[in-house]
Amino acid sequence: MECEFPTVNSNKEEIKEIFDSVKTIAVLGLSPDESKASHRVAKYLKEVGYKIVPVYPKEDEILGEKVYRSLKEIPFGIDMVDIFRKPAAFDAIADACIERGDVKVFWGQQGLVNNAAAEKAEKAGMKVVQNHCSMVEHRALF
Repeated sequence: MECEFPTVNSNKEEIKEIFDSVKTIAVLGLSPDESKASHRVAKYLKEVGYKIVPVYPKEDEILGEKVYRSLKEIPFGIDMVDIFRKPAAFDAIADACIERGDVKVFWGQQGLVNNAAAEKAEKAGMKVVQNHCSMVEHRALF
């Protein structure tokens, strides 16, 4: 597996602005398993006041929220996608975000980088964060 260094990334000031402005976060790959990072991060973000929208291939409800199978299925606005999927999936996710037209932030979790997808998202007007944990960043800033 080839690891990428993020060449497209927001700085700390931009990350603070992201948390101040977003309200609804679609968590792609939100596992129902409480021991998984995606579950712990989403639970934290929900506890600090963000609306969490689980996107997962199974389950009907996670963290008390309706589960959607894809970004396309979500019938209301999404401010940010928080991605817990392999970097190879980022291109299709960027395309789905662009198609929706309402996603403002494309966030790849700790250890996840796909610069081509990040550039595509940035060119479409989204702020991009890669290789950062949204929970760790939020805790450090607030």
